[in-house]
Amino acid sequence: MGRGKIEIKKIESSTSRQVTYSKRRNGILKKAKEISILCDANVSLVMISEAGSIDEYSSSPLVEQLARYQKETGNKLWDAKHERLSAEIDRVKKENSNLQIEL
Repeated sequence: MGRGKIEIKKIESSTSRQVTYSKRRNGILKKAKEISILCDANVSLVMISEAGSIDEYSSSPLVEQLARYQKETGNKLWDAKHERLSAEIDRVKKENSNLQIEL
């Protein structure tokens, strides 16, 4: 006797949603490990629950996988953040310089 099908939609109850996440988390981590071993694939998996807990799996160093992803797709994952932080640094340096002049 098989299991009944469930409708794939957001679980409204926060408690039920967290219980389902906890039960399914180990299953998806196991599947990620299996596909990595069986197919010799590089696999990275990051899950962040509603409660904020982080679960992750990476078959090889994540930094290497992200570098390869950027190279293969041409997507620069951190460029926008880098530009924003550089602009913020420049702004703070200018503000600091102005404050030093005032002293």
